[in-house]
Amino acid sequence: MRKKLTLFILLGWILLLIGDRVDELRVYQGAQIAMYAIALSSIVLLTGYSGQVSLGNGAMMAVGGYAAALTLNNLGGPVWFAFVMAVFVSALFGAFLGAAAARLSGPYLAGTTLALAVGLPEIANQFDFLGGVPGLLFDVGFPPERLGEEFTQYKWFFWIATFLALLSLFITSNILQSRYGRTWRAIRSNSLAAELSGVHVGRMKILAFTISSAIAGLAGAVLAMTISLVAPGAYTLALSFALVTGAVLAGVSSLPGVVFGALILVAIPEVADVLATRWGGDENLNNYLPGLIVSVLLILSVIFTPNGPGEKLKSRHHKKG
Repeated sequence: MRKKLTLFILLGWILLLIGDRVDELRVYQGAQIAMYAIALSSIVLLTGYSGQVSLGNGAMMAVGGYAAALTLNNLGGPVWFAFVMAVFVSALFGAFLGAAAARLSGPYLAGTTLALAVGLPEIANQFDFLGGVPGLLFDVGFPPERLGEEFTQYKWFFWIATFLALLSLFITSNILQSRYGRTWRAIRSNSLAAELSGVHVGRMKILAFTISSAIAGLAGAVLAMTISLVAPGAYTLALSFALVTGAVLAGVSSLPGVVFGALILVAIPEVADVLATRWGGDENLNNYLPGLIVSVLLILSVIFTPNGPGEKLKSRHHKKG
């Protein structure tokens, strides 16, 4: 535990030093990578460990984003309290959804969460207190003056996002290495055998859904911070599919791989922009190309590396050892 904590603190210090020496675009992308890493870790816990397939993580992120924005806009208080409320409300929502999801499995569960990802943004449009289509502003304020005039807003976003990502990954890592993680793995491998050995499968699945939703809600609040807005258009079905793709590429049961998956998701828009420019710079092509790249990557990963390239490299390393 102490070695792991020291490693995370050292990594955080290195990242903050790097963030102070790169341009604004890279700092903003760094905040995006941190956000995706948090979101992908929720999929690793839910799918990679407990075996529950969800296609609605974008919807869970929306719950966290709206909870944080409503807290900040209506209750005021420090920014950290908004992030705490995002985690708390998302966990409650996940527990409620998990109670129903525990009775489902396979394509039935995937279909249910997919319907949630499609329907939740439309539901948000119907309520004025949620801001409708324009959404709600989410302003975390300016960085503290003691950090200096050269410390920009994007650097502030990066610092907050990096801290939350490292904290989230540290806690998630410890949970997955605890008896809960081992129990979820047993359930994923053979739920009947786990139940016969005394495990309450339904409760453990609900717990996994609750924790995973809390993590996804935190990612949703970080996304809201980076774009200063919470709106249905920010938590689309495309976001849920992108997260699934990132998780598959990272290795759906590999927590360290979430950084690799996050890097790919942040790089895709840049790759799409370069390709669109080379092929004529058509605006429609630039809009649809990122989604096409995500789809192609997901299909290729499922065909050639079902558990993700990260897992394949890991298994090859173990065989050589």
